[in-house]
Amino acid sequence: MHRRDFLTFAGGLGAAWLTPAPLLAATQSLGGAFPGALAGAGNYGNLLILIELKGGNDGLNTVIPYADSAYATLRPTIGIKRDQVVQLDDRSGLHPSLRALMPMWQAKELAIVQGVGYPQPNLSHFRSIEIWNTASRSDEYLRDGWLSRAFAEHAVPTGFDADGVIVGSAELGPLAGGARAVTLTNPAQFLRDASLASANAAQVSNPALAHVLRVENDIVKAADGLRPRQGQYVLKTPMPQGAFGNVVKTALQVVAAADSPTGVPQPGRGVAVLRLTLNGFDTHQNQPGQQANLLRQLADGMMALRAGLTELNRWQSTMIVTYAEFGRRPRENQSSGTDHGTVAPHFVAGGRVRGGMYGDVPRLDRLDGNGNLPFAVDFRDVYATVLQRWWGLNPQSVLGGPFRPLDILRA
Repeated sequence: MHRRDFLTFAGGLGAAWLTPAPLLAATQSLGGAFPGALAGAGNYGNLLILIELKGGNDGLNTVIPYADSAYATLRPTIGIKRDQVVQLDDRSGLHPSLRALMPMWQAKELAIVQGVGYPQPNLSHFRSIEIWNTASRSDEYLRDGWLSRAFAEHAVPTGFDADGVIVGSAELGPLAGGARAVTLTNPAQFLRDASLASANAAQVSNPALAHVLRVENDIVKAADGLRPRQGQYVLKTPMPQGAFGNVVKTALQVVAAADSPTGVPQPGRGVAVLRLTLNGFDTHQNQPGQQANLLRQLADGMMALRAGLTELNRWQSTMIVTYAEFGRRPRENQSSGTDHGTVAPHFVAGGRVRGGMYGDVPRLDRLDGNGNLPFAVDFRDVYATVLQRWWGLNPQSVLGGPFRPLDILRA
């Protein structure tokens, strides 16, 4: 049974699984003060949290070009009124449901990257998210996620509980193709199931069965690292209500699981990536109320992450990045919604993020022949920022081209 075969088999378990690791090892374990750098490998003590806005968030009603008269013309029904916009500067502002983010913005820990997209965009949900997950060109088909390729070249330390943990989705996304990725669709069930996987692969002569048992032992190892332990630090930060609030709570519990009872991270423990999912952004109809609710959940969740990570002494070593398969069209449709479009703004947040506006303000007078906005920032530039500026890796071999990291992080 090969790795991909096992992944297909494990996907039917309905709870969570750990994909087998490639036969690689870190050149050196984490040493020194946390987060320590890995010589020749990667500074995976710096945590990345990806938040997928599944379905394609409407960017123009997220970061609103309220000073552009074309905005009201294109959106006479669903447009946000100027007096409701949470102003960021003299041209742009946030949707009122994102007001909770203002303390982060005022602390200059929130960056907004406008016009994120890619050349020759594909407006199919399935294909476009595949492009984002694999960091491929629009005419290129890759099997492995961009994070899996990065970890294959520069392995996460073997002492880490997993390469990545996925919360709120059963899809591996950028971790597909070989990363040690735990999907916590049901954390309690995961821990119960993992307790059953205790066989010793060394005592089995059948190679295929031995492979499965090795994976099961990896599951046990990951579960031991993620399982609440006696004396473990208990978060005091209040969590938002609702499904995404539970996702955020689980993510913070994963971080806390690698901490000592005093909340100080332990060198060589934890995960490199957490991927969270907020569903429901495919707003073809009745968008105003639906998007307002989703953006409120996003803002409350990001602020809870900030508070919880600060409590865990991890805010300075964490970067949060949002992403989605695409944005929405500038012109509203006849159902008080928006259809699939090209670009959208995305948020980057963290204690070492240099807050402010990046990219280009949407030029609504320069729509293409299909009524869409051209991209200003290639999404792979954002990935290059993670790989080079956050983890100290060479992004070119992972991304297949010379993409430019954004100057978005403090030293």
